[in-house]
Amino acid sequence: MTVDNVAPLTAGDDVFGKTLLDRAIEAYYDDMRNAVRRRGMAQVQATEVVHDLYLTLSRHPERLAGKSSLRAFMIRAAINLGIDRARRIAFENRLFAALDEQAVIVPLKAPSQEARLDVMKRVEILKNAIAELPRQCRTVFIAYRIGGMSKEEIAESLGIKRRMVDRHLRNALLSCMAKMASFE
Repeated sequence: MTVDNVAPLTAGDDVFGKTLLDRAIEAYYDDMRNAVRRRGMAQVQATEVVHDLYLTLSRHPERLAGKSSLRAFMIRAAINLGIDRARRIAFENRLFAALDEQAVIVPLKAPSQEARLDVMKRVEILKNAIAELPRQCRTVFIAYRIGGMSKEEIAESLGIKRRMVDRHLRNALLSCMAKMASFE
């Protein structure tokens, strides 16, 4: 018997010790993962999307109430979360790619005294911006940008999820860019 064939339940109903959400996740887990994967996500990312959906819906179980097809709702919600994740990843890749391109540029001639002072001011502003970051955000940023650790290595060493590493890197980069923009 699938969840859609069960008598209508409200979001808070508890049937045999399991909520409607738990039963729906169990029943449609593979369907949701496969739907997200068909949209171009890797298997690991598709699994994370379904887990994120579970967490989101567990905070707002009322969203399940009154759905004519719980399966269709769950699959569409997973696909939408997957699209959001793909957009965020693309945005982060563009941010980091632009920063990496700028880091490769090397001046052809020796900079003037004024330019050296300007660089020293910029370095000081950047150091202060990094120092002002929250502790874990700063640790992730330094490990990735200076230490050369991969995002997976950072997540494992700090005991956090990969998406949290991405979030810390994005926040650190945006904070540093804002400080540098205010200098210019």
